[in-house]
Amino acid sequence: MKYLIVEDERFAYEELKRMMTELRPDYSLEKRTKTVIDTIAFLKTSAVDLILLDIRLADGNCFEIFNHVEVSTPVIFTTAYDEHAIKAFKLNSIDYLLKPFDEKELEAALTKFENIFHNNSHKTDPKNFEQLLATKNKNRFLISKGDNYHYIETADIAHFYSEEGVVFLHTFHNKRYIINYTLDQLEQQLDSRMFFRVSRNCIGNVKSIENVAKYFNSRLKLSFQPACPHEVLVSRVRVPDFLKWMDGILE
Repeated sequence: MKYLIVEDERFAYEELKRMMTELRPDYSLEKRTKTVIDTIAFLKTSAVDLILLDIRLADGNCFEIFNHVEVSTPVIFTTAYDEHAIKAFKLNSIDYLLKPFDEKELEAALTKFENIFHNNSHKTDPKNFEQLLATKNKNRFLISKGDNYHYIETADIAHFYSEEGVVFLHTFHNKRYIINYTLDQLEQQLDSRMFFRVSRNCIGNVKSIENVAKYFNSRLKLSFQPACPHEVLVSRVRVPDFLKWMDGILE
């Protein structure tokens, strides 16, 4: 497994290299680049399986790289700045590690990377990357609140819903947050054993469904705990799939 480290600070590079050597001695460091320009030049002529990418480099912001070369390789962002997290997650991001991070955090990111690509013989196929990343089970969500970021475990989420084009995440603790995803995107990323697109504007966690009742025109009416702020009806055409899902039958 070949990887690239993009890091302009010598100490940060040496520490990351040390951790990678300890955690994954079978991985091969293909190259270290320090600048946007050097990284673009390398990626235009060479291929790696994983990129460990700092955001602020000597000659600019790493996102410039994506404007000049098509990057299909999965990326673990390593940075001291959290304000770019949302943008990073829209790219080929496996994880976003805030410096100073330790071996445990890097190990978790590498394990996530390997879980996605293990069944592909440890080879990164650029044509399949976006599909593989989209179908993985997302285990947490980054939340922005004022000037701060924190994350919420997916298991703590009761349901997602949209209101006037805005998508909300609603937790079992009855708190809700705006998230930068569409319901279509969430439907592809969530664990289908736990979450189901119950209506056009709602995705529910099976553990949050308090009651299922027959409703007019062969539909079903759902009650959630905590409650969803609007009425949730499962359409007639979705009822068979919904009932199979409730029964634990996955196709």
